[in-house]
Amino acid sequence: MPEGHSVHRITRQFDRNFVGQVVRASSPQGRFAEGAAQLDGRRMTDARAVGKQMFLGFEGDRWLRVHLGMYGAWDFAGDIRMDATIASANGRMGQTNQRGTFLTGPNPDAVVFDSAGENSLASIGAPRRTRLRMSEAETEGNALESFPPEPIGQVRVRLLTERVVADLRGPTACEVLDPAQVEQVVARLGPDPLIDDGPEAEDRFAQAVLKTATPIGLLLMDQSVVAGIGNVYRAELLFRARQNPHTPGKRVPEEHVRHLWRDWAKLLRIGVETGQMMTMDDLDDEAWRAAMANRADRHWVYKREGLPCRVCGTNIVMEELGARKLYWCPYCQA
Repeated sequence: MPEGHSVHRITRQFDRNFVGQVVRASSPQGRFAEGAAQLDGRRMTDARAVGKQMFLGFEGDRWLRVHLGMYGAWDFAGDIRMDATIASANGRMGQTNQRGTFLTGPNPDAVVFDSAGENSLASIGAPRRTRLRMSEAETEGNALESFPPEPIGQVRVRLLTERVVADLRGPTACEVLDPAQVEQVVARLGPDPLIDDGPEAEDRFAQAVLKTATPIGLLLMDQSVVAGIGNVYRAELLFRARQNPHTPGKRVPEEHVRHLWRDWAKLLRIGVETGQMMTMDDLDDEAWRAAMANRADRHWVYKREGLPCRVCGTNIVMEELGARKLYWCPYCQA
């Protein structure tokens, strides 16, 4: 499932390429024809994300709410603007390098694309196969024969301007809302550190954790407690904190709870800027490049069951918790 960093990246794409533009909306597969008709011909006015939920605003107080769920993805094509770069016609985009920031790694001039397409800028979300396909097209440098390209597969929503098209496939939720309905959805979500990184948001998260006997490993996945954390970030945050995932929230020391919030804010910012869930710190140039290119080299415990812990050597354990796979070290996180 795409995690919070991916959804924030999608809204950045829409902010740069669609906000301020008149948009033609359609539903090539037909399942969203009525909703698309409500948006067609309106100017996009806003693009926002809260956790795993994204909201695209249109003239006339119309909002398109999308939750990608397990299989949703947006594909972008055309003359795509990403940060300070201009894309070519086939959707290839450069990546921002901000010299001297912690987001760029030891070598700020090294742009490294993930072998599985995790930091693809042409296709954001799941499934990986779609993103990899787009990545391969970029590598080959194939130009679009015509614009807009014909929809491929089951496209629920197509949003089109004069120069850019965005196709949505496989979302869990896709609906047109009014402002009051948007507020109702957002009110049910926990805090998102990219929306509010102030002390009130941290306090809200801490209070939600410390009042319940629910295991911390479940609380981090509860979108009403904290917005945006999925299976990868849950495992990595808990390991980085050396926190047993089965500890009831109310038994986790408050300073540990607040550390989890601050570490989530840090990792989320890294994920948004790089497009990758980089969770390892203090890597040298060679290790950083390897980690940026291959997921297996940038996580402490996620999908490393049966392999030795990078810290203590104990085999990483995988178990089911909350109907999702949990990865953790039984020694470091005892």
